[in-house]
Amino acid sequence: MRRYDRRDLGLLLLRLGTGGVLAAHGTQKLFGWFGGHGIEGTGQFMESVGYVPGRTSATAAGLAETGGGALLALGLATPAAGAAAAGAMAGAAAVHTPNGFFNQGGGYEYAATLGLTAAGLAVTGPGKLSVDHALGHAVNRGWMIPAAFAATAAGTALVVGARARRLRKAKEGEQDSLFEEEFLE
Repeated sequence: MRRYDRRDLGLLLLRLGTGGVLAAHGTQKLFGWFGGHGIEGTGQFMESVGYVPGRTSATAAGLAETGGGALLALGLATPAAGAAAAGAMAGAAAVHTPNGFFNQGGGYEYAATLGLTAAGLAVTGPGKLSVDHALGHAVNRGWMIPAAFAATAAGTALVVGARARRLRKAKEGEQDSLFEEEFLE
């Protein structure tokens, strides 16, 4: 009989919880499940916040969240799964950053928490109660951690950077009002 320690049980709980939430969130984007808007609705939203083309952005975010979350929950390809999920959450955090930190005000707290937890699991590893462990860590090698994060960071930087440039360019032609509306009445 195998003996598992508290660390393995804790990692299993973290993986199941974080991976499950990410996968559910991603299926909202991909399939419209759990009250989501599917690819079309999510694509329109993505366009409205500067991720162009919206449908492609919705698909990429949905796949990173669903796939990364499912793989994290299973403890399979943990470095790639955690990095993909963290990258998706970095893109979400970029949208919410203007609203401050706390989620209640539309801030990036929730996205940051999911992203940091996914990243932490990628670095720490899945523990013994995982598919990675059962497969002898064939897709969970030490060199895969920096490789997965480097690839994800490069892709995320390109996408989020392009969004930021689009938003700055759109705002260049706008002029701030000189007076608050309440003073005009």
